[in-house]
Amino acid sequence: MPEKILIVDDDKSICEILEFNLKSEGFGVECACSAEEALKKLPDGFALILLDVMMGGMSGYRMAERLRREGNRIPIIFLTAKDTENDMLTGFSVGGDDYIPKPFSIKEVVARIKAVVKRQNGTPAEIRTCRKLVFDDVVIDLEVKELVVKCEKIILTKTEFEILALLAENPERIFSREDLIDRIWKEAPCISKRTVDVHITRLRKKLGDYASAISNRSGYGYRFNTSNL
Repeated sequence: MPEKILIVDDDKSICEILEFNLKSEGFGVECACSAEEALKKLPDGFALILLDVMMGGMSGYRMAERLRREGNRIPIIFLTAKDTENDMLTGFSVGGDDYIPKPFSIKEVVARIKAVVKRQNGTPAEIRTCRKLVFDDVVIDLEVKELVVKCEKIILTKTEFEILALLAENPERIFSREDLIDRIWKEAPCISKRTVDVHITRLRKKLGDYASAISNRSGYGYRFNTSNL
């Protein structure tokens, strides 16, 4: 049975182009012209949502935020004409898994969808384990893929958890941005170093008082610094 993609965009021509190309790649596709319409279609076995940001009524950001607040973990790729660093940070902070600015290459969109779906369907070897990592009041459950800070469960996206698990399983080892891209986004094309930095920023924010556990050595990369816990 083909993976189903939900396209949410108020531009009918973009929906038609994406639908045609995704069906040609073997995906099942449904379209919605608004966030409100899309929410009525969920849950319906979708593997991923391709979500426009700027729409009449509820924005794509608000829709994503609502889904994450309700515990819906379906992967989301934002499509948007807004491509500043703050816009990207907003997209990731509300639970997006990827962010593609318009105008976009259809081939790039298809490749990124395949990469996100593949990550969602398969657990990377780096975190395939039945252990918990405990650092003071920070507990990283590698079996159920959860982060608990001071007895409070913190909601992470799949990508955020993969980054945290990789760093925490290799404390004090420095991972360059290129290392993280190769390991976390290995199937995705055109991932920039800025995307790594945005994810790290968001992860630190979710760690709260323990944000300094993920430290940066200028010119080298990121590490999980247990001395800061």
